[in-house]
Amino acid sequence: MAISTPFNAATAAYGNASRLINQAAKPNTDLLALGTQQNGGSFADMLAQQVQGVVDSGKTSDAMAIDMVNGKANVVDMVTALSETEIAIESMVTVRDRVISAYEEIMRMPI
Repeated sequence: MAISTPFNAATAAYGNASRLINQAAKPNTDLLALGTQQNGGSFADMLAQQVQGVVDSGKTSDAMAIDMVNGKANVVDMVTALSETEIAIESMVTVRDRVISAYEEIMRMPI
């Protein structure tokens, strides 16, 4: 069974993915300012919230994929949800890599 997707739906999906990538490249919140505005909020709390956001995004895209298989969801919505999840995971991997790099650099410093 072949699924035919209108050209406009595919174009809209790629447009949404492009918009999400551009938003990820230019975050509109300063993480340092966010930490100071929480009145005593720790880095661990902020990190836990971000990880939970990635998990929630993954659950949303999983539900959307299941709805798509059942014929209840739109292709554009599914592609958008998957793109959001992919960007969130890539962002978390980048943060993890930078934290590890900073830790390794601190460990190389002479005492």
